[in-house]
Amino acid sequence: MNCTSCKNGALFPSFIEGLFRAHTCSSCGGNWILIEDYVSWKERNIDYQFSDDISIEESEIPDSKQALLCPASGSIMRKFRISSTNEHKLDYSAVVGGIWLDKGEWEWLKSEGLAGCLNAVVTQHWQKKIREKSAKDNFSDIYDAKFGHEVYSKIKQMREWLLVQDQKSDLRAYLLAEDPYSAEK
Repeated sequence: MNCTSCKNGALFPSFIEGLFRAHTCSSCGGNWILIEDYVSWKERNIDYQFSDDISIEESEIPDSKQALLCPASGSIMRKFRISSTNEHKLDYSAVVGGIWLDKGEWEWLKSEGLAGCLNAVVTQHWQKKIREKSAKDNFSDIYDAKFGHEVYSKIKQMREWLLVQDQKSDLRAYLLAEDPYSAEK
């Protein structure tokens, strides 16, 4: 197989940190991982803990912006966001169930605490949660800009308090009434 990223190197059999099978590019150092090899290793090593004392900035990790072709099938790979807090994406081939990791991405995944759930990142559930969190964050930013930070913080506290009250419907009606002491509507 040839490298899908740099197009210069060949992919040779290797292991990620000696743990599970991969294919590493002889030129750029990227890695091709089959999810089934990763999951099989995880099932045999349930108690394994990835080191979390790694500090890598996302800006140090190359993120291929162009679509990559699966090195095994030649089909276009999909890009999957890793989290809602950054724009970094992994390249995934649904045809063969493989993930392309650019050089340094594995270390970055470990530093983000995501190396232990690599297989989950490419699921619909994971991606849906990212979209929902991103939408929530976007609305929060809009409200913060519209109301101002101090007012928005205060109204969020009021809302949280209101939601746990037994008579929240009556309390809302009281707050929204033009004159809550009038019998007229």
